[in-house]
Amino acid sequence: MQLSRDALLAAYRRMKIIREFEERLHIEIQTGEIAGFTHLYCGQEAVAVGVCDHLSADDKIVSTHRGHGHCLAKGCDVNDMMKEIWGSREGLCKGKGGSMHIADVTKGMLGANGIVGAGAPIAVGAALASRVDGPGPNGLNVAIAFSGDGACNQGTTFEAMNFAVVTNAPCIFVFENNHYSEHTGVDYAVGTARDIASRAEAFGMKVWRADGTDFFAVFECMREVLEHVRAGNGPAAVEFDTERFFGHFEGDPQRYRGPGELERIRETRDCLKNFRASVKGASLLADADLDTVDAEVMEAIEAAVAAARAAERPTAEDVLADVYISY
Repeated sequence: MQLSRDALLAAYRRMKIIREFEERLHIEIQTGEIAGFTHLYCGQEAVAVGVCDHLSADDKIVSTHRGHGHCLAKGCDVNDMMKEIWGSREGLCKGKGGSMHIADVTKGMLGANGIVGAGAPIAVGAALASRVDGPGPNGLNVAIAFSGDGACNQGTTFEAMNFAVVTNAPCIFVFENNHYSEHTGVDYAVGTARDIASRAEAFGMKVWRADGTDFFAVFECMREVLEHVRAGNGPAAVEFDTERFFGHFEGDPQRYRGPGELERIRETRDCLKNFRASVKGASLLADADLDTVDAEVMEAIEAAVAAARAAERPTAEDVLADVYISY
């Protein structure tokens, strides 16, 4: 599927804003202004954007503890997200979610999740609700459960996949295999090692695999997956082989990495570098086009950080607000 020039620029912009959002947090966290654990998404941007570029606000996603990229790719506001991470009452969740629990249901983003594997059952529930509501203009609305190679070992994920098949739910299980479950390599922790998708296949659903460092591979793969699921063929799963550039959490010394490993993957498996090389090689975009986007993104991130620093702090009374929902 050939993307237009505007679509290519928009995809690059979304990947770049995720990258610079995370790179800036990597710096700002060291100042002590941001409380709590933070897990950065740098390196995996092509997956979030390649998946979410196909979705509407009526399609739902459920994220993980490493969820900033999914939020931004699904359309969450960068300023409101930065304010949330700073703990401001002006944040996306009024400062009560923080890094690991950002949500925006108006965008179809049902929340990041600090519990490994806990998002999959939520996604199945959302998928079943979509099936009850009936098809939209493009077919059934879907729900996507993002998870990593660590979550593929969790019983909640197995139960969710089984239940999705049993109920024919329009749910897609997206496994981002970045090769490390916290500090443990996938070859040691996962019985099927480099073939996580086969686990989903064993439950009776169709599976796909693609290079998660190649935006175009992700985008085309998800087009096929979504056509299959929206047509009423039940759930599906896809495994994207990808990389994370930072540790499991901010402050992780990454002593489990091999010599030169980080340098190698940043040089050869950087999805933004790969995107640039692809569009330039095919004469679809020029370096100047992408450089302009880079400059605009850096301005947006600077503005978001300034807004977060200036945003209103929570009050003591805010502790008791929004504890219960009134229907």
